[in-house]
Amino acid sequence: MQIEIRKGLALQPGTYSAVIAPEKVMVSALNSNADLQRFLFLYIGGNYSRILSGIQRSSTNFEVRRAFTSHQLLTMLREAGHTVVFVEHDPSLFDGAANTLEPVAGALKEAGRESLVILYTPAMDRTFSALARRADRYIEIVADGAEGQPVRAARGMRQYGLRPAGQRTLEVR
Repeated sequence: MQIEIRKGLALQPGTYSAVIAPEKVMVSALNSNADLQRFLFLYIGGNYSRILSGIQRSSTNFEVRRAFTSHQLLTMLREAGHTVVFVEHDPSLFDGAANTLEPVAGALKEAGRESLVILYTPAMDRTFSALARRADRYIEIVADGAEGQPVRAARGMRQYGLRPAGQRTLEVR
């Protein structure tokens, strides 16, 4: 089982992936994968969600949980026994609780040993960056979303011929 975000770019079990992508791209990737109906899928959102209403949830294996604090998120990650754990990043969970960033990052990494763990955000921020440091894969998709647009930065994706994290390309328009 894998989730294909773009043609040739798939997320696989046993990994923790940090993904920055437009909302439409992520919703499409989740909705177009029929295999997700067969597996235990845990969606963890924060105080608000940008994509949950767009995800088709006809399967009884799709569980939604909401974390209001970073401590609740940490508990949910430690208790997760699902095949896919999808965390929609909410930076407000870490307001006044910056000391929980490292334990949550560790819990994401640990959960990724047994499951496909995806930490998702449509836009980078400091807390996402701190959580993504422990990721096996870091994927950022260009915001204009045109099919065939390159992935801007990735770590752990050399098998796809992508550039390492930190390297940026200047685009002339």
